[in-house]
Amino acid sequence: MIHFYILTLFPEMVMSGLNTSIIGRAMENGFLEIEAINIRDYTLDKHKKVDDYPYGGGAGMVMQAQPVYDAWKSVIDRIGGTENVRTIFMTPIGKTFKQDYAKELAKEEHIIMLCGHYEGIDERVIEEIVTDYMSLGDFVLTGGELPAMVMVDAISRMVPGVLTNVDSKSTESFENNLLEYPQYTRPVEWNGKKVPDILLSGNHQLVDEWRYEQSLDRTRKFRPDILVNENIVE
Repeated sequence: MIHFYILTLFPEMVMSGLNTSIIGRAMENGFLEIEAINIRDYTLDKHKKVDDYPYGGGAGMVMQAQPVYDAWKSVIDRIGGTENVRTIFMTPIGKTFKQDYAKELAKEEHIIMLCGHYEGIDERVIEEIVTDYMSLGDFVLTGGELPAMVMVDAISRMVPGVLTNVDSKSTESFENNLLEYPQYTRPVEWNGKKVPDILLSGNHQLVDEWRYEQSLDRTRKFRPDILVNENIVE
C-alpha cells in the first residue's frame, strides 16, 4: 500500500477530486491511503492566519514556515521518522513530472506533498523538509493542489491492484515511449466514418501490428521529441 499525505490550505478541494472513480475505489479496496492535512490547523495564530508580508517588500503574501513545518512534522511523527519518506514540493523550479517518475514514486510507501499558495512559502521550511521539487510544466497555477492531485492520480495507477485490467497500463500513452494508438467502439459506422477493417478481422497479430504502427505514426506526428530522445526513429 502507498500512503499519500497532502499538506494544503484546501483539503476539501483535494479530497473531493480524489474520492471518486478509480482512485476512490482503490482507497475503498485498501490499495491506497490519501489524507489531506490542513496546514491552517497547525498555525499558532488565534485567527488561523498562515501567511505574512514578504521581507524586502513585493506583492502578495508568503506562507509562514511554522505552520507548514508543524503540519509536516505531524505526519513524520505518526509514521516514525523521515527514513524512506519523500516530501515533494510543487514548484516551477522543479523538474517536469513524467511517466518514469510516476513509476519510481509508486514504489514508495510514504509520500508527502506540499502545496504552496499565495506568493510562495518561506524558503527556510522548504530547505528543511523538501526532498523533491516537481513541476507539471512551464505555466503558473494559483496553488499546488491541482498538480498534487494530478501526480497522485498518475502515481496511483502504477500501484498493483489499482487498475482492474492488468493490460491497461502497458498499452497507454508514454508506455514504451510511444503515444497510445486510436481506439474505436460500436457502432461500426458513425457519422459516415467506419472502424478500420483490420480491427474487425479477428486476427490478433495483425491488430497488434496495426496498433504499434499507429502508435509510431501518432508519436512522430504529435510528440517527435519522444522518438528523438529515445532513439526510436527508424
